[in-house]
Amino acid sequence: MKKTIAASFGVFVVMLVLLIAVVPHLLRGGSGDQKESAGAEGADIVAQNVQNRPECPVADVGGVSLPCLGAQHRAHPKPAVTVVSLWAWWCEPCRKELPLFDELAAKHPEFSVVGVHADTHAANGAALLNDLGIQMPSLQDNNNSFAASLGLPKVVPITLVFDQNGKLISTIPKPFEHYEDLESAVLKNLPATVTPTEAS
Repeated sequence: MKKTIAASFGVFVVMLVLLIAVVPHLLRGGSGDQKESAGAEGADIVAQNVQNRPECPVADVGGVSLPCLGAQHRAHPKPAVTVVSLWAWWCEPCRKELPLFDELAAKHPEFSVVGVHADTHAANGAALLNDLGIQMPSLQDNNNSFAASLGLPKVVPITLVFDQNGKLISTIPKPFEHYEDLESAVLKNLPATVTPTEAS
């Protein structure tokens, strides 16, 4: 009799443990882990969904090779001057400044004007450029290798000017609100061999 009672009690305990383990899972619909996995996978897909952008005229700036944001590199004649805007999608001063670089490129075809997006969220960067109607091509820097290689301050935006040999000739770690100020800063330290097409 005692053995029967003990066995019954043991079965009861096992059933109780199983109920405690299973019931909460059933109440959640049994798919909590699956939803989390699906969510993470979806985030990865979204992160890789980079909008199309203009092709990049250069792949190497200042000795640093970077992929083109939302496009491929296309071979161009080596420019006399390369003007770089170091920016990030979350940077409000960058958002206000980016259209000025389109204007600089239009008024100075002798320059190669290109951005370097300094953030891992490439999709956000491409989306911002398209939302603003920016035509300037941009390189994508996921690892901050561009700024680290050149020893740049940890801020954005930064405007940089390189000569035909890839030598850094000007670093301007501040935002610009007016085109005239940007153009003046870029022209200030140009090599003597470069003749600007137009100056405001």
